[in-house]
Amino acid sequence: MLRAVFLFLFIAIAFAIPIALFHPESPLPDEWHPFEPLAVSDPVTPLTAWKLRRTLEDPQLCLEVLSDAADFEVLEDQLDGPNCGISPRLKIASVGSSQLDDLETTCATALTTALWEHHSLQPRAEEYLGGPISRNAHSGSYSCRMIRTPSGEGRNWSTHARALALDVAGFETIDGERLRLLDDWEGSDSRSTYLKAVRDDACDWFGLTLSPDFNALHADHFHLQVFGWGGCR
Repeated sequence: MLRAVFLFLFIAIAFAIPIALFHPESPLPDEWHPFEPLAVSDPVTPLTAWKLRRTLEDPQLCLEVLSDAADFEVLEDQLDGPNCGISPRLKIASVGSSQLDDLETTCATALTTALWEHHSLQPRAEEYLGGPISRNAHSGSYSCRMIRTPSGEGRNWSTHARALALDVAGFETIDGERLRLLDDWEGSDSRSTYLKAVRDDACDWFGLTLSPDFNALHADHFHLQVFGWGGCR
């Protein structure tokens, strides 16, 4: 009898999986469906990181996903030699509801930032600051240069040379409150708590996240790198 029950369950599951995955009226929510594209506003699931990687590997898909999460203009690619350039090159005006000063970067950087904005910057702002973030104060994405180290210029090219990183100096709230890493990182007030919380969250989205806790070179900004070895400091 028990064997018959297991056989019935196996057959039921075998039929249910193709229906769930391939039927046009699949009961699976999009965020749980492996063949549905990533959406920034979808709840985070164990599939989200995989969907993000797949999206970042496809420039056209990246632009399609970003179109629902950012205000941007596609520009002509910029190439400044074999090690420097921006492709695809975008001019970003905002991600989510956060305005940005003029920013030229790649779709990969913009999309990862949009996910961080939606799932961390805004909910954490409601939690710790009592209202939403209206502006992301960055200090740039693209810079054709080598890595900087405490002892001087390194021997490897920076990810900024391909606009695959963003430096964030702070934020402003809709009420005009100004937060800056250089001024507000240390302490135990709500500003410091917010900055540390969004740094920790950035580690879930970016391949490398560096903050004032890393070294003096990052005393005034987060270095948020799309691809990396998973460092979080």
